[in-house]
Amino acid sequence: MVLMLKFFSEDEFIQILRKHGYKATPQRLTIFEVLKSKDHPSAEEIYEAIKKRFPSISLTTIYQTLHLFSELGIINELGFSDNRSRFDTNTNPHINVICPVCGKISDLEDELVVELWDSLEKKLGKKPIKHRFDVYAICDTCENKIQAGRVRIEVKNI
Repeated sequence: MVLMLKFFSEDEFIQILRKHGYKATPQRLTIFEVLKSKDHPSAEEIYEAIKKRFPSISLTTIYQTLHLFSELGIINELGFSDNRSRFDTNTNPHINVICPVCGKISDLEDELVVELWDSLEKKLGKKPIKHRFDVYAICDTCENKIQAGRVRIEVKNI
């Protein structure tokens, strides 16, 4: 069975940074907290959430920090064809269910995904470094709007 942490605690996060020679700065801790509190945010959403607390922080710093977190295995970067990445704190094997209408991303965790992951590891003879499973399905909110005739289906660039 694959052993991964779904969400790192703040202490685990700080230990990972220090283990790799990085400081746990207030900005990094705040970005980490925003990542945990929002569902698959973009760098721009994180920037908007923390710019009042850190007025001198730049969007470039946010991107650099997110890329560092991704390199350290703390988050997964989900790149899309519109060149806008979203960030996922769930590092367990799971399926990203993406609404092609509004762009909402939900995590679907199922024992079948874990079994598939374990099977892949056995067939490869090694542990994969990263994973990403995406499924596109209209979310309940958009489905209700479509049924009520309040929204026309416009599939986002995915």
